[in-house]
Amino acid sequence: MTLPIDDLLPRILQELRQGRHLVIEAPPGAGKTTRVPPALLELGRGEVLVLEPRRLAARMAARRVASEMGEPLGQTVGYQVRFEDVGGSRTRLRFLTEGVLTRRMLADPQLGGVDTVVLDEFHERHLDSDLALALLKRTGKRIVVMSATLDAGPIAQYLNCPVLRSQGRRFDLRVEYTPYSNAPLEQQVASALERLLAEGLDGDVLVFLPGAAEIRGAARALERFGLLTVPLHGDLPPEEQDRAVAPAGRRKVILSTNVAESSITVEGVTAVIDSGLARIAIDSPWTGLPALNVHRISQASAAQRAARAARTAPGRVIRLYTAEDFHRRPLAEVPEIRRRELSQIVLHLRAMNIASLDWLEAPPETALAAANALLDRLQASPEMARLPLPPRLAKLVCEGARRGVPESACKIAAVLSAGERGSPDLLALAESGAWQPQTRRVFEQLRRWIPGRDRAGDAEILQCVLAAFPDRVARRRNADEIRLASGGSAICRDCRHEFLVAIDVEERRERGLPRVRLSAPVEPEWLLDHAVERSRLEWNRAAERVEQVTALLYDQLVIEETRAPAPPSEETSRLLAEKALETDLGRFADRGELNRLCARAAFAGIPIDIPAALRGLCRGRNSFAQLAGLLEAIRPPRLDQLAPERLALPGGRQVKVHYEPGKPPWIESRLQDFFGIRETPRIGNTPVAVHLLAPNRRPVQITTDLAGFWDRLYPQLRRELSRKYPKHQWPEKAG
Repeated sequence: MTLPIDDLLPRILQELRQGRHLVIEAPPGAGKTTRVPPALLELGRGEVLVLEPRRLAARMAARRVASEMGEPLGQTVGYQVRFEDVGGSRTRLRFLTEGVLTRRMLADPQLGGVDTVVLDEFHERHLDSDLALALLKRTGKRIVVMSATLDAGPIAQYLNCPVLRSQGRRFDLRVEYTPYSNAPLEQQVASALERLLAEGLDGDVLVFLPGAAEIRGAARALERFGLLTVPLHGDLPPEEQDRAVAPAGRRKVILSTNVAESSITVEGVTAVIDSGLARIAIDSPWTGLPALNVHRISQASAAQRAARAARTAPGRVIRLYTAEDFHRRPLAEVPEIRRRELSQIVLHLRAMNIASLDWLEAPPETALAAANALLDRLQASPEMARLPLPPRLAKLVCEGARRGVPESACKIAAVLSAGERGSPDLLALAESGAWQPQTRRVFEQLRRWIPGRDRAGDAEILQCVLAAFPDRVARRRNADEIRLASGGSAICRDCRHEFLVAIDVEERRERGLPRVRLSAPVEPEWLLDHAVERSRLEWNRAAERVEQVTALLYDQLVIEETRAPAPPSEETSRLLAEKALETDLGRFADRGELNRLCARAAFAGIPIDIPAALRGLCRGRNSFAQLAGLLEAIRPPRLDQLAPERLALPGGRQVKVHYEPGKPPWIESRLQDFFGIRETPRIGNTPVAVHLLAPNRRPVQITTDLAGFWDRLYPQLRRELSRKYPKHQWPEKAG
């Protein structure tokens, strides 16, 4: 069968003989995946490697090419995907997933024996495809980049090569949109299929759904139509994937994830029902492991899906969303290098001793720094890079082999890799054996890499988990809440362990604190090698003193803490003074005496800086109980001379001097105590106000001129007082 790309093959070979690289644009159905790679075998005697974004596409493309060459799979044409290698010494054309190429280059950075590498469906811009392109450019190998929706300009400029375009085979394609509906997705699919059948559908139907759960729901909803309904997703065994795309004796509905979006033609499909959704790869902020979240697809992905219906005949597409929704979507997906966690590609670069790369699009510096920090924390080794696992799980498996628990480590890695759920306890989940088929396949393949039986117990495997998730340690606060080493808290229902690794945590704003979904216990002594001792000063409000708190910390988590009175230091004094100044000064001195002392100093013209005096008093001390000497600390040296506290009267009586702001100092005593005194007492040059008291201690006169008082006022006052107090002596000449 002739395909549109066939007419372009001579030109492709000509361009590659003249240059090293080439970009090929060809729409879906043009035949680029199955026709271009075998044609490239003519350019040399070495291998041709074809990178596919998905395992299904690699397997199907290899089978199709082998069939067209009239050979069994595994001779000239083979494929290699995660844990599966079909080929031999005679195989010259290999279809690979992108990560497989990276691991091959770890062992052979120059790809000896390889002539050409084809990067198919490059528009998807996976992390591994960007890494592969940058690594291949270093080798000088011939590079062919192919895509249906690629913006060819940047890649052609990057490779300094021409662009060839194929027009492709054009069949009529009718696209229909659906009004918004809040009905369950499986019901929307059933309604769309009912429309197709009512209008005389001729051919099979390909339904695009986000994931396996939605596929199972749709399969149940479509049972009433009596059609052959088959699932298609990446976690199915190869034989079930083959069954989904193989011709059938009756009309078929294929319920697929985005694995059928590109690279392969599913024969017989004339209609597509597109949910507009896909599970897009992200990185869990908690586990740090790849995860899939449901998102709306881009316009480019929607076009790819629609093209599945018109590859071999006129087709029809029903989109389960509105035209307005379609036009609001981004034109293409954001490349993973802008949004993914980068520790795995950085690990590969470290293993290859590559310090820098000429990227098509350089990764963000912050993401690179975070990746390097994580790898340093994991104490990453080149051995980890050779395992087809994220760095954390590779660390877990390598630690398991080192500590004598290889089988348990592989179980836990498989469970975490597949996102297995069922128990919040990691060890219980790993030992349950009630796994999804995908989990079991990952475990069996890991055991081929890491053989051997366990020679140790739970303590060793839990230390492996700690080594893989050293930044996820937590400590119990109470039965339902834990404190995280990274800061903050989380809910962990019925927590029975003092310390644990919170491996997976679910964050939902409407539910308050994050909730731990998967954890494993650890012993505090396992944390000691990575703990640091920190001493700090703290104010103990109850004891009213500065204390030295010595804590053994694992990140921000306190493993052990001791408290003692702080030793003398500048910092101790500073903190004590800070707290003292926040307190009422009456805590350290009688408020009345303090005010009087300040008034005396003000009269004497001596400035008093109470905060400075209090700070000075705090030197060498650590508690409020030691600050009783504030009055003496602030008393100026010459205060008693400049503003005496008491004055002596001629008769020997001592009277207290009162000082008030804005007023002259004053004294008081009975009038008889001043008999014979004509000169008003003075403090320095300031006459003292004299409060003269009657025998009942009540004031009868205030004066700053005693001589004038005796001459002018005393005679009248004498007559009044002598009548009231006849027993007292009231001489005519009193002063």
